[in-house]
Order: sequence, then structure tokens, then C-alpha cells
Amino acid sequence: MKRPWLMPLAVLTAILAFCLWNSAAMTGHTDRWRAQLAQAEKLAQAENFSGAAAALADSYRDWSRRQTYLHIVTEHDAVDDAEAMYRRAAAFAAAQEASELQAELADLDDQLRLLAEMERFSIKNVL
Repeated sequence: MKRPWLMPLAVLTAILAFCLWNSAAMTGHTDRWRAQLAQAEKLAQAENFSGAAAALADSYRDWSRRQTYLHIVTEHDAVDDAEAMYRRAAAFAAAQEASELQAELADLDDQLRLLAEMERFSIKNVL
């Protein structure tokens, strides 16, 4: 006897598994990037702008390695906004503009938090 419900159930299970994996992966990536930004902020507060710039460059390299994944699973505008924030933060670090750098890092941190929230598997995001 054939079970016509088996294939749709398998597809739904695979989709659910991917959603759960993607949510965990995105949270892990954004938590790591946010920790890197916190380190850059600490260095900037200590007026170690070269260290802050280096920490930002490391975080940006890490971020850049995930661009294909990010553009596949999340909204392009959100990714592009974070990209622009990384570049502005790097410019402020190079110019040793402490207040602007801290404001940009705070905005970038919030943008990364939103990226993770957008991919979180929750009833709000499903509906």
C-alpha cells in the first residue's frame, strides 16, 4: 500500500531541519561578529585606534567569508546595510574619530543582532 503523505512529510521535515540549522548558524555567526566588535570598541575606548582598526579588519574578513551564505538566507538590504556600517566603522577607526566610531559600532552591533533575529525560527517569523 502506498503512503502518499510520506513524501510531503519528508520534505516538511527537511525544511524544518534546515530552518533550525540556519537559525543556529546565523546566531553563532552574529554572536561571533558582535564579540569581535565589542573587542574593537574596547580598544577604541582605550584610544588604541590601530588595535581597533585591526580588530575591525579581522571581523570584516570573517564577515566577508560568509557573504554567499548571507545573501542566500537573508534579505540583501540588511546584509548591504551591515556591509556599509563595517566600512564606515573602519573609516572612523582610521581617522581616529572616537565618538563616531563608537556610534557606528553600536549601530553595526544592532544590525547584526537584527540579522540573527530575522533568521530565528519563531512563530513571529513563520507567520
